[in-house]
Amino acid sequence: MKSKFSLLIAISALALLALCAIQAYLISNTYELKKTAFFNETSNAVSEIANDRELDSLYDALIEVDLEDHLADYFNESITKRQVVERFYRNADTYNEQYMQRYEALQLQKELGYEVAYRQNLLSIVIIDYPNTDTIFPIKDNERERIFGQKFKTGISRSINYARTFDTNEFIDRRGDSISISSYDFEVRTTQEIQVPNWKSLVLKRMWVLIVGSIILFLFVIGLLYYSIKNLITQKKIAEVKTDFINNVTHELKTPLATLGIATKSLRNEAIKSNPDAFNNTLGIVERQNSRLQKLIDQVLTNSLSAEELQLNKEQVSDNVFFNNLLSDFEIATQHAHLTVLNKVYSPEVLLRIDRFHLTTALLNVLENAVKYGKDQVTVTVITRLVNRNYCIEISDNGMGVSPTDQKAIFDKFYRAGNSDIHNVKGLGLGLYFTHQIITAHGGTITLKSIENEGSTFTIKLPL
Repeated sequence: MKSKFSLLIAISALALLALCAIQAYLISNTYELKKTAFFNETSNAVSEIANDRELDSLYDALIEVDLEDHLADYFNESITKRQVVERFYRNADTYNEQYMQRYEALQLQKELGYEVAYRQNLLSIVIIDYPNTDTIFPIKDNERERIFGQKFKTGISRSINYARTFDTNEFIDRRGDSISISSYDFEVRTTQEIQVPNWKSLVLKRMWVLIVGSIILFLFVIGLLYYSIKNLITQKKIAEVKTDFINNVTHELKTPLATLGIATKSLRNEAIKSNPDAFNNTLGIVERQNSRLQKLIDQVLTNSLSAEELQLNKEQVSDNVFFNNLLSDFEIATQHAHLTVLNKVYSPEVLLRIDRFHLTTALLNVLENAVKYGKDQVTVTVITRLVNRNYCIEISDNGMGVSPTDQKAIFDKFYRAGNSDIHNVKGLGLGLYFTHQIITAHGGTITLKSIENEGSTFTIKLPL
């Protein structure tokens, strides 16, 4: 049964992990789709802005006027490649202020709801003079790329468009003493990049319904699984307690019933009938066993009452008188040859407001357990003291103690510590449960500290 229960929990845990994995996969896929849709939307919006006529005119002026003049000077050998690039970027910086003012105004009109950084980069400038080509840019690695736009790191940007401008330019060729009109072809390649600083939070914000719903569903499934397993454990525990209780009651009832059966047969014996002493003795056995059966039934009925159902009849009682009488009666009633009771009751008189009968029953249950589960030499110590407006009662013994596992359930109904199948100690598992209910009905608390094979200490606190 235990292995099946463990297997059920393991399968449930694996199913939960599988559900988590599927949920994580779906959320991850949705995130990628939302991210792609977000950047497509942003790219389309920025592309529309970048295609504005005024922005195009600034780009055309930079390429078709300024760059062509610089390339003509390069062909006339009046400047170098490096100077062509430097002059090109100087002119780009001159146009960039006007370019960005127009770009930002258009971006505000789009009402995207978030900031988008933009720049246009130069990839290459190549002169095409068939069959040869001459690369003007880039000359070396790590050169400046940005033509227009803002400065930001390349690693966290996204390219949205690539552009290729091809043109033929005529220029006055002054080489040596001759002057002629020449032409050349050139190609300029550029790319547009964008950067959205907080794009992750924007994408997650668009997914908040799915994320919150998934979290709620996940928590609900965990709660449902926890509740189901907890109920299963509770039902299993109830079934075990029920079985133990039936076994204990059966065992407790067998002895008086067997004795009654023998005594009844004996009463039919003519020899017993003719002997008054034997007849009375047998009749006494019947009466005692009948009384024992009645007490067992009363114990099941009465000790099953909860703290709310107990009707307390409180009265003012002197603690010294109460405990002296209680311990004296306990010693007389207990048939144990090696019992020592140490009375360390608080010496100044304290007036307690208690139900004398019920509290006596509760304390006797604890004291009798010390004897039942004690060693050959039983020592019980009763100490009382005042602590923070509470009357504390400590009942200690030198018995076999209670294991940490049993301590957690020691006050549960029908629970018996140790192996409940061993009936060398009589009881139904109701004594400490009823004790707990009585103390609770008085507004107090009862706790247990125990070490196996060393003894136990029950601490009862009653409010004054």
